[in-house]
Amino acid sequence: MKLKIKITGPKVHEVGYRYFLMSNAIDMGLKGFHARNRTGEEEPEVIALVEGDEETIADFKKLIETLKPEHSQVSSIAFEDYKGDVMKTESYAQICSAIQLNKAIPLLLDIRNDMKEMKGDVKAVRNTTEATHEEIRGMREDIQPGYGMTLRQVQSDIRAIKERLGMQ
Repeated sequence: MKLKIKITGPKVHEVGYRYFLMSNAIDMGLKGFHARNRTGEEEPEVIALVEGDEETIADFKKLIETLKPEHSQVSSIAFEDYKGDVMKTESYAQICSAIQLNKAIPLLLDIRNDMKEMKGDVKAVRNTTEATHEEIRGMREDIQPGYGMTLRQVQSDIRAIKERLGMQ
């Protein structure tokens, strides 16, 4: 048995609908499956073609009438018999893997380039941090003798004041 499924709605593209349908087709053991996005006359559409025994097709229909991808918004689901060829499910899955890899490659390259840039930033921060630590150490060394001299001077001044007042 072969079936054409048309899923229409404002949010049926870019929500993983084809992959949702494909994974369920694989799970249910449908021998044929193909899905594509289509710009409908009024709303976006996902068109799916499935092939399998009558019972499995009926189960698949029930499943997609009750479940859908989390972020999708569906207006209607229509079914009609189909007479044409349907791609083997595993062939469609391989094509989808290639499509996803093709989408992922530019993102992975961006991540790689961002990481290279971050490594340079981290080195610059380390260098700046080390220079700042050295500057603080130098300031401490400059300040400590002054504190010591000031304390001695204050103690000496206090002794001199006490002597003049006749206190000891």
